[in-house]
Order: sequence, then C-alpha cells, then structure tokens
Amino acid sequence: MVNGVINVRKEKGMTSFGVVARLRKIFGIKKIGHTGTLDPDAEGVLPVCLGKATHLVEELSGGTKSYRAVLLLGVETDTQDSSGQVLAQSEALPKEEEARAALLSFVGKQVQVPPMYSALKVNGKKLVDLARKGIEVERKGREVEFFSIEILSLKLPRIFFEVTCSHGTYIRTLCYDVGRKLGCGGCMESLVRTRVEEFCLKDALTLAEIAARKEAEDAAGAAEYSFVLPIDHFYRELPACGCSEGGVEKALLNGGSARLGELVPLAIKSGPGEMPEEAAGCVGNREGRAPDGQRIRIYTKDGALIGIYQVRGGSAELLRFYNV
Repeated sequence: MVNGVINVRKEKGMTSFGVVARLRKIFGIKKIGHTGTLDPDAEGVLPVCLGKATHLVEELSGGTKSYRAVLLLGVETDTQDSSGQVLAQSEALPKEEEARAALLSFVGKQVQVPPMYSALKVNGKKLVDLARKGIEVERKGREVEFFSIEILSLKLPRIFFEVTCSHGTYIRTLCYDVGRKLGCGGCMESLVRTRVEEFCLKDALTLAEIAARKEAEDAAGAAEYSFVLPIDHFYRELPACGCSEGGVEKALLNGGSARLGELVPLAIKSGPGEMPEEAAGCVGNREGRAPDGQRIRIYTKDGALIGIYQVRGGSAELLRFYNV
C-alpha cells in the first residue's frame, strides 16, 4: 500500500471529494483523505494523504495558506461567489483608492462569520445542506488572520489580489466583507490556492499527470513513487532513532515504550532525493540524556517508521503510531 502525501493540483469543476475518489481508483486503496476543502469552482493546491499518512490530515490542514483571487464589486450573492444567486447589485462603485484601502484594511486578525454555503456543521448538520433548503442559522464569528494581502491589479469593478491567511479562512467571505465595507457589495469571482505550507502550485500535479507518472514508474519497477512524500518527511526536524535489540523493537511494534538507552541514533533519508540526515542530534543514546518533552521518531531495523515518541523520564513514550 502507498503511504505518503501527494501535492495535487485540483482542477476547476471538481469537488475535493471527487479528487479523493479518483485517487482511490488510481492507486487501488480506500484509505485516502484531503487536507482542506476547495470549492468546485476553485482550483489549486490540495495535499492528499494516502494510507498510513491519513494520520497527518489534521496536522497538515492547520497550516497557513496562500491564494490568488478576484474580487468583483457591485454584486452580492447567496454563496458569496459568482456562482451563486444574485441577491443585490449596485452601480455605485467606489474610487480606486477607496477600494484599495478597504481590502488592505483586513490585514491582521479579524473576526469572520463563516458562510452558510460551507461544509461546517451546526448541531450535526452541514450549513450547506441547510442553505440549499432555504434555512439560515446563526453562525458564531471566529478569529482568523490575514498575514498579507497584495493587490496585483485594480480594474474596477474587479480587484486582483494575493492573500496569505490562517487555517479556516474563507476568501469569498473576505470578498463579501470588503463589499459590505464599501457599501456596494462584493463577491469572489475566481480563486486559485497557490500554497499550503510547503506545498506550492508550481510543484502540484493534476490527476492525469499523477496517473501517467504512476504508470511509468510502475513499468520501471520503482520501489517508491517519486511524487509521493513519505510520512517521515514531515518529521524530518526530529532526531531519528532505531532499536538496539529485537526485543525492544517488538515491544514498540506492540505499542509499548522504550528506555532511551535501548535506542541508537540513525542517519536516514526523509524524502526522495534528500541527503541522509546527521545523526549527531539524536537523543537515543546509551547516556539517556534528553529533556522531557523532546519528540523523536523511531524506526525498525528494516527502516520502517514505527511512530513518533516523546521523551519522558528517560523513556520514549508513544505519541503517534504509524505501524498500522
């Protein structure tokens, strides 16, 4: 089974769930999850976790994200983007400097009310399902942060911009809020996600490209796929350790803990093309010197990642098990 993360370029017109469904067919596995929904009309970076890497979904979903978007002023819709039903229109557009100032004023921490047309749940029901039935419920505002907003071009009624923001931020709601602030209304006309933490648009692959590369590498007898980042790539800053004896390894594979003196430092690769890491910083040594709270990764003698552990009282205690 394939275990790792793929940087997928979601194409316009597909749902995020549709991307996962296609990947299940391409790889012939069921255990797949994406790290952050993109609306069907949006496109761009969508990291997808396969196999054991699905344990990383929550961790990867919480990072910062960057987008390239177009704000259309003078139009307000029920979905807050141009695909929705028009609720109001205005020809009284602001001056360019007013529009610029309004958008840039959102840099920093803001309280944003999630849109009704979203996958968020209230009392166990998705907001989008309620919205489609014409039901609107009260949503609590939540704090989000816009780390940067850069205006690329301003051609009213459109503003072309790039934004980097925190997890859980809705760019179409930003467009709606800017329109409300200007008094003319606004909606999002297009959206491309250009980055999710280390995953960038220039490196992302379409589903067709993934299928073609998999077929080519299967034919070449590749042991692992070059376009799939292994799980330990995302823990590469942590010291890597192995077991000094078979009994310790067996205990760890059964979910147990180990004394630091039973571990040995390793120099390993954490991704395709990467150089082996230095082992000098590994806390797994017979002196048992390591501060409580230090996280480490432990491997089997065959090089398989067992899990992520935390040092406590001279022992390595399990935090996340990957040998499942």
